[in-house]
Amino acid sequence: MTTTYSATKQLANGVQMPRFGLGVYKMTDSKKTVDAITFALEHGYRAIDTAAIYENEMETGEAIRASGIARDELFVTSKVWNTDQGYDQTLRAFEVSLKKLGMDYLDLYLIHWPVGETFVDTYRAIERLYEEKLIRVPGVSNHHIHHLEKLAVTANIAPMVNQVELHPLLTQVPLREYCAERNIAVTSWSPLARGKLLHNPVLIQIGNRHQKTATQVIIRWHLQNDLIVIPKSITPERILENSQIGDFVLSDEEMKMIDELNRNERTGTDPDTIG
Repeated sequence: MTTTYSATKQLANGVQMPRFGLGVYKMTDSKKTVDAITFALEHGYRAIDTAAIYENEMETGEAIRASGIARDELFVTSKVWNTDQGYDQTLRAFEVSLKKLGMDYLDLYLIHWPVGETFVDTYRAIERLYEEKLIRVPGVSNHHIHHLEKLAVTANIAPMVNQVELHPLLTQVPLREYCAERNIAVTSWSPLARGKLLHNPVLIQIGNRHQKTATQVIIRWHLQNDLIVIPKSITPERILENSQIGDFVLSDEEMKMIDELNRNERTGTDPDTIG
């Protein structure tokens, strides 16, 4: 029997971040959310990725407390939403998130989107939270290279994680290379391109070679590209399937075949269009 993938990635400050976790985007039914997170934790997941705008931070905290797993064995991420950005507003929003989660600290706190000119002040607040040891890792989400360069002008502590839309249809190679050069870990959201690739013949063919599904092949591709990956599911079978990707390796040829699926095609919003 295969087990949940449990490798970690060492971040710029030495913190070990799980390379694989559960995303809870669009989990809006309270009971189903708690049940999904509970099932994931029972089956070896140790990272949960939520956000203020998902409106399920309370459920995330509830499931974690009920699990009986020690807090320091888990890695919890949340994000400040666009309408709460700015220095003081971010500090207040963080307090609200922490209260909803019922926690004393977060492992990772992200700017959800780079809003106008505000995201620079938002990141200053995140730096303060890091300095005060209320978060273990400062980070950003949906930041292009030019956003990261703008932060670099004033930041005392560089973001250690950048969470972006990334999948075989949108491989983001220039951004990945930029982040790798600066020791910024990249997390892939929408890693399965919202299901667009699950019937792709190339991925099915590769999966058949390894007795794996197209989903598992895609997740493995992320991991072998040194990406952190947080697929979302509320279905127990899918939660298990997504996690069982540690017992096979894609060849260089197979990785190249998947790379060639790139179309620079987004399933979500381009960060440059955020107001």
